Amino acid sequence: QVQLVESGGGSVQAGGSLRLSCAASPSTYLRYCMAWFRQAPGKEREGVAGIDTRGNLAYADSVKGRFTISRDNTLNLQMNSLKPEDSGTYYCAADRVVCEEYSDYLNRHTDFRYWGQGTQVTVSS
Repeated sequence: QVQLVESGGGSVQAGGSLRLSCAASPSTYLRYCMAWFRQAPGKEREGVAGIDTRGNLAYADSVKGRFTISRDNTLNLQMNSLKPEDSGTYYCAADRVVCEEYSDYLNRHTDFRYWGQGTQVTVSS
């Protein structure tokens, strides 16, 4: 059974930074397709950033230049220049094949099989 556990959420003022991490068990799943999604109250879940099995990175237009996804012993998301509209619950997701099947996998959250419980990010103006 795959388990994903996020950490690092919190509350910051606009312009601040946060770093999210996602630990995977078994850790071999870190090598598969992994992504960060977020969901604000009353809104659809949206893809933020992803990394495929070859290490290719993908970002939503809204976070390009501000967020950086990386992968070492955990999946990480460095978030800089945060805006109030970045607020929401951030989820780590993993799947064996979705990145290989779809280039627009950040738009396909329903195709990701494994999910963490989420971590809250609140950005105040």
